[in-house]
Amino acid sequence: MTFSLSTTVVSDEGERLYTFESAASIAQTSISVIQIYVQLGVIEPTGSMLHSREIARIGQIQRLRQDLGLNLVGAAMVLDLAQEVAQLRAQLEIYRSGSPNSF
Repeated sequence: MTFSLSTTVVSDEGERLYTFESAASIAQTSISVIQIYVQLGVIEPTGSMLHSREIARIGQIQRLRQDLGLNLVGAAMVLDLAQEVAQLRAQLEIYRSGSPNSF
């Protein structure tokens, strides 16, 4: 991984990574909120950086908390379950298509 003093870097895999400060600005939250999310395992950093998918997850959590009144753990569970449902649907679609390498 390339390290830099800028707010974003590009990983060896070509993915853009953001500092906590930059991620907080994008997600319109504070660095301390991001640190709490990391400590609780709600988001997963890459070292001291975050992928854009983690920043999107922060935004989704904030919307679930504001719109539905869910607590942090509940919002994280909703997102995890939604991801699992999407994966199961994709597997079901592969199964239905009759792919010989489906399972």
